[in-house]
Amino acid sequence: ESLVQVKHLWLPTYLKTEHSDENIEFWLACEAYKKITSQRKRIYVARKLFTSYIQPQAPKEINIDFQTKNMIAQNLQEATHTCFSAAQKRVYSLMENNSYPRFLESEFYQELCKKQISASNVVKTLRA
Repeated sequence: ESLVQVKHLWLPTYLKTEHSDENIEFWLACEAYKKITSQRKRIYVARKLFTSYIQPQAPKEINIDFQTKNMIAQNLQEATHTCFSAAQKRVYSLMENNSYPRFLESEFYQELCKKQISASNVVKTLRA
């Protein structure tokens, strides 16, 4: 399974158990942000994303570099579709290299695999 395949399903649940769900929440929020067509709404959502995830001491502050934070702060008024792209790429990389491998090694994931195998066996038995 790839990160993209599980991002909406079990990875967010697992990340909550280890208190590191801000990255996937931010990534998903950015995906929704890019689909906003109204400039007024995009500016509103951009500010909300900034105060929730980007600004220093934000409630769900993500781990991105100072330059990226400054670039986003400077672009908030324009709120282009790509305003958060650099931060989103960084967060994806962090999840891909840190959170996702931990997820695959976790007891949580092992239990999911067992349940899926059990469910698959039931379906095979019913079809026989």
